[in-house]
Amino acid sequence: MQVEVAEYLSEQKKVIEKNLLTGIQALSSPDILKESMNYSLQAGGKRLRPMLLLATLRAFNKNEDLGIDVAVAIELIHTYSLVHDDLPSMDDDDLRRGNPTNHKVFGEAMAILAGDALLTYSFQLIADINHPSVSPEVKLLLISKLAQAAGPEGMVGGQVADIQSEGKTPSIETLEYIHKHKTGKLLAYSVIAGAILAGASDAQLSVLKEFAMHIGLAFQIRDDILDIEGSEDKIGKPIGSDEELDKMTYPALLTLSGAKEKLSFHITHAKFKLQQANINHDILEYICDLIATREN
Repeated sequence: MQVEVAEYLSEQKKVIEKNLLTGIQALSSPDILKESMNYSLQAGGKRLRPMLLLATLRAFNKNEDLGIDVAVAIELIHTYSLVHDDLPSMDDDDLRRGNPTNHKVFGEAMAILAGDALLTYSFQLIADINHPSVSPEVKLLLISKLAQAAGPEGMVGGQVADIQSEGKTPSIETLEYIHKHKTGKLLAYSVIAGAILAGASDAQLSVLKEFAMHIGLAFQIRDDILDIEGSEDKIGKPIGSDEELDKMTYPALLTLSGAKEKLSFHITHAKFKLQQANINHDILEYICDLIATREN
């Protein structure tokens, strides 16, 4: 079963990456802008968020074609956030996934504009969905929830809280707020969007939202752990950058051992919520294990 699930995810990743490439190439935009957008989109990555959406559709026995445009839109937003995070005014990173960051290749102004373009194009993709099973009402709901997950009530709000917390006395409440918003909201949207497209019940949506928030926190905790004991070759950037920037992290607050216990807690509770959703949860459960054990 694990081999079959791994093969399934590998195939879906290829579908996502093909659609990312063709979508940008088809744009009527300046070539340099498309090059900058594509540079970061094609720099690798787990494609976790779009695969969560497609896996959720599969859990409801729905065809993945139903959600490919929304899956691509999510990856566009995730990539824009990385491009902007790497900027000198933010984390000032020279490497992303082992390659020079966007602004190091295209300049700071073009990196900002590429991020802006990735963000705004994501909403165009959803608005332009042409699928008989996706009504205008569903498209509007998907756009509204994506804006909430990515904007001031979600990812951007979490990023602001992260910046404001640097150098201050840490607390677990502040840390969880940061990660629920900076990382968790977009991860949660990936699952919820798949469930909406699949026609999930209100009860299923409620349970899956809790599942998604647990894996969102688990993902960030694992990220914090890898910044301490990960391999620079696998992560694609220098380890120890969180400590150097005086960032608030789970190991800093709970010790490395305590962070690992917290990671296990969230993975266990995520799997419990999956079992309550009354869906075919094998692939989503496998993704839980990938999040817990990933090395990059």
